[in-house]
Amino acid sequence: MLWLVFTTGACNLRCDYCGGSFPNSVVPWRPRYGLEDLRRLIESDPDATVIFYGGEPLINARYIMRFMDSVRARRYGVQTNGLLHRLLPDEYWRRMDVALLSIDGREEVTDRHRGRGVYSKVLEAARRLRSLGVETIARMTVTQDSNIYEDVTHLLGLGLFDKIHWQLNVVWTKRWNLESWAERSYLPGLRRLMDLFMKSLREGIVLRIIPILGVISAAIFRPFEGVPCGAGYRSVAVSTDGRVLACPIAVRERWAVLGSVDKGFRLMGPRLAPECLRCPYRPYCGGRCLYAIMERDWGDEGFAAVDKVTRAYLDVVLSAVPEVKELIAKGVVRPEDLYYDPTKDSTEVIP
Repeated sequence: MLWLVFTTGACNLRCDYCGGSFPNSVVPWRPRYGLEDLRRLIESDPDATVIFYGGEPLINARYIMRFMDSVRARRYGVQTNGLLHRLLPDEYWRRMDVALLSIDGREEVTDRHRGRGVYSKVLEAARRLRSLGVETIARMTVTQDSNIYEDVTHLLGLGLFDKIHWQLNVVWTKRWNLESWAERSYLPGLRRLMDLFMKSLREGIVLRIIPILGVISAAIFRPFEGVPCGAGYRSVAVSTDGRVLACPIAVRERWAVLGSVDKGFRLMGPRLAPECLRCPYRPYCGGRCLYAIMERDWGDEGFAAVDKVTRAYLDVVLSAVPEVKELIAKGVVRPEDLYYDPTKDSTEVIP
């Protein structure tokens, strides 16, 4: 199972997607539970992946070190903006399996939303972590000034990221004209990315573009039971106040509370929106996002708009599945190279 462990609710940036730190009263800036209680929970899971989360988790690098010295897990990782990577010594980075670094593509796009100079500092972090043997994943936020083809191929061309995934900025910001942008920019860009993916695949090269790879994996190997990130059924978040949550961004919502570190918890199982129950895209989408299903911050019409764009994106990817199967049958690509489990990396397949 995936365990997203908050080390702090504080952040050293104020990206315009989310606004920075959580209030100390909502997600305390230091853990307030007994580490021994959490150790027992995690070590009872023989396939535990622990991803340190925040806020900016490296603000509390000492807790990461203490945790890694005390708790056994199969995999360790961190979701970070990368600016404070020097606070964690090399010996701990070498024990990390994966680092998800927040970067939105080209320098001007990243710095516009995250702050001047952030792009260059993320690249510095990526170089260091790769030199220490850590797998790096570019964690993009995509909004109306993104060009999905240009930004993804830019990151691929840097040679600093092993995988790339993105999320659409459709949660915490005010509703914007997603549909128009998708028709004008996003979907044409996705088609170009799909062409690039298939061109590489015909040469036996698998581009690790997660919103493409994850859907192909679901189509060929095992469909998603629920939201691909596993929220509430294959993944939990541990807040610094000791609550165990179904979703790491649902820090205020009662429906997300599964239990606590000291008293234990119960998984909620896969949860789908009514619209998803008979949807033909369900095996490849899994409902997209638990928080969106439950909260619908853009209202029902906004939920439907995101769903429409999601279906169009899935059509682009799924149209290539027959050829992918042919390439597997011909031995051009190994099937195991196309299998992807997002809970091993804490990624989200469906943007």
